[in-house]
Amino acid sequence: MNTSALIRPAWTPATIALMVIGFMVFWPLGFAMLAYIIWGDRLEGFKRDVNRATDGIFAGCRRGSDKAARWGNGSARTGNVAFDDWREKELERLDEERRKLDEMLTQFDEYARELRRAKDQDEFDRFMANRNKSTAPAKTDPSTKADPSTGAAPTKRGKGSNLLDD
Repeated sequence: MNTSALIRPAWTPATIALMVIGFMVFWPLGFAMLAYIIWGDRLEGFKRDVNRATDGIFAGCRRGSDKAARWGNGSARTGNVAFDDWREKELERLDEERRKLDEMLTQFDEYARELRRAKDQDEFDRFMANRNKSTAPAKTDPSTKADPSTGAAPTKRGKGSNLLDD
């Protein structure tokens, strides 16, 4: 049975079509496909070298993360029972301090929210008091006479005399 990849570094209809589509969509993709067609047979050695290099780099990262996990995780033991017990007590104490600080933060946020609410309420009350002063009915002027037919005082009409008339 012949097993060959559909996309291989050769001039096949699939690779030519991908190259043309690559140029139409975004020209660097077309160049990348062209480079793969021309130099793709040398890719195996390159991939092997890159894999070896990255394995070496990430092996060092794995060793470092193992050390960090040992110190960052509370269940990791060092082998010294006295030190491990002291360390666990200290971590518990720090956790309790963290809980206290979080509780204080929650209380402070609530206090600050109430202060903002009280300030907002005070500003609103001041606004309403000023608004009521400016829209309060004016005292009747004795020089204005009532309409004899209705007995009602004449009303002034003008822009801004009443907020609801506008």
